[in-house]
Amino acid sequence: MDKIIIDQFIINSLSEDVGDGDHTSLATIPAGTKGKAKLLVKDTGILAGVELALEIFRVVDKTLKVTVLLNDGAAIKPGDIVLEAEGDAKSILKAERLVLNCMQRMSGIATTTHRIVDLLKGTKTKVLDTRKTTPGLRYLEKWAVRIGGGVNHRFGLYDMILIKDNHVDYSGGIRQAIENTHQYLAAKNKNLQIEIEVRNLDELQQVLQTGGINRILLDNFEFDELRKAVKIIDNKFETEASGGITIDNIRQYADCGVDYISVGALTHSVKSLDLSLKAVIVKE
Repeated sequence: MDKIIIDQFIINSLSEDVGDGDHTSLATIPAGTKGKAKLLVKDTGILAGVELALEIFRVVDKTLKVTVLLNDGAAIKPGDIVLEAEGDAKSILKAERLVLNCMQRMSGIATTTHRIVDLLKGTKTKVLDTRKTTPGLRYLEKWAVRIGGGVNHRFGLYDMILIKDNHVDYSGGIRQAIENTHQYLAAKNKNLQIEIEVRNLDELQQVLQTGGINRILLDNFEFDELRKAVKIIDNKFETEASGGITIDNIRQYADCGVDYISVGALTHSVKSLDLSLKAVIVKE
């Protein structure tokens, strides 16, 4: 966990939610009221966001005592208790919605990722996420992919070169795009991995003739064409498949022999897992 990124996210999120005060809690709950809350599971899947929840509770109120019963990556089912928080009742309620929103989203992503990882067992293929993430939540969503057993692709536009079809078209062709990239990296003294997307076997041959890249993204290839492409590449470069890939057909894509399969649906259209925080009064 990158504490700087996470703490800034928590501060921004609390500011958005709390504003100038949780007036409902301030109005209804007597000062000094102590409480206890249990984070309950109401769904089946893979748990994610526990480490984040601990930091949220800490930022909200350092005096809260949080006991973790299940860790990130655990298989969960309805009735399970993830953690217990005890301390100032107003602080627990202040943290409640942010904890639940994050953990439900992250657990949904981890669950979907884990399901796909299971489908790929027995192949060499790893599942990748994409930049199709919720603005402001990319760090959390990619974190959840890792918890589910997936692999992060580039985090953003700055940490890898990915030459896609639009870049190729605007550059004037594949060779020019690759040559421009090397000139740019040399001028900026940057050492970044280079991946290039190809749309057909003709473009693949152009890439192989040019060289100077690390990975080839085979976009929207049919199974027969994909197998042929992997054979032509012959392990000279890493291979990645994307486009039209679903849970129903991902195993068939993996069986074509690619190193990676990127799935935007890991982060852009998952169903959140159902979790809740049940509060109880602590009698002194």
